[in-house]
Amino acid sequence: MITAAALATLALVCAVGAWRFTRARWTYRAPHVAIVLWQALGVTWGLAGTGTLLAYALEPYGQGVLHGLAAFAASALGGGYGPAEPYDLPRIVALIAGLTALVVLVVVLLIAGAQTLRARHRHRTLLALVAREDPEVPGVRVVDYPGATAYCVPGLRSQVVVSAGTLKLLSPAELSAVLAHETAHVRERHDLVLLPFAALRRALPWSRLVANVQDEVSLLVEMAADDVARRYCSPRRLATALLRFGTAGAVPTPNGAMGAAGSCSAVMARVERLVTPGPVLPRRVRYSIVAFAVTLTASAPLLWLVPH
Repeated sequence: MITAAALATLALVCAVGAWRFTRARWTYRAPHVAIVLWQALGVTWGLAGTGTLLAYALEPYGQGVLHGLAAFAASALGGGYGPAEPYDLPRIVALIAGLTALVVLVVVLLIAGAQTLRARHRHRTLLALVAREDPEVPGVRVVDYPGATAYCVPGLRSQVVVSAGTLKLLSPAELSAVLAHETAHVRERHDLVLLPFAALRRALPWSRLVANVQDEVSLLVEMAADDVARRYCSPRRLATALLRFGTAGAVPTPNGAMGAAGSCSAVMARVERLVTPGPVLPRRVRYSIVAFAVTLTASAPLLWLVPH
């Protein structure tokens, strides 16, 4: 029961931590670091939650979760559940629930990834038909649409796309800022950061906490791209470009892509941060948070290996 209790405590800590961090604002001072911490919380919560059920169910084997699963599989192939004492109903229910939860999380992640890849493939095919090159914005695909939109299609054949309406709406400096933002998404593969949280949202659509976490990570990803873009352009130019998108009624980003604009509240939070940036989180604090995230991520797998 020690391993199950430790995993349950770890899952509870991750849930409480997620609830607290959705209300924290220090994350805006170091979005890259905050993203690492969110990823650690998500992975640890999934492994600790399913591990709690499996550790309790497989406790009679006394070999840890992973070795217990192997022992259970071997005994199941032999026609039995295992030792006599595990036959009580609570352990059987816990085993079924744990395995089901683990399979659901993995399958939902795979489905979300496959659907995203299909959506990107369809959109790239469409862009090959309707988009054009423009000598004024080399390396960018231009769509002859009067509305304002700018987004990237991540992947091995990544593309940055803007509309003709965007070229008319933004000044050259503002356009350069937006393109730097989208290029940051492509280079840092922010789509892979968002994918597990989108899959978790799909697995737990009723959870308000999961919805808040996904929104928070999405905002942090945009802020991280803003931080990269501000190295190559004026932060105020990027802020004015975001405001222009908002007032012009930017077109929704296609499925599988990542756009420059978002919800009104997210855009205003980004604009405020660009115009009046707060103090940078001290380096020692950032390193401490990353070290904590790495330790947290390693804790659940280690507990899966610890004998009961």
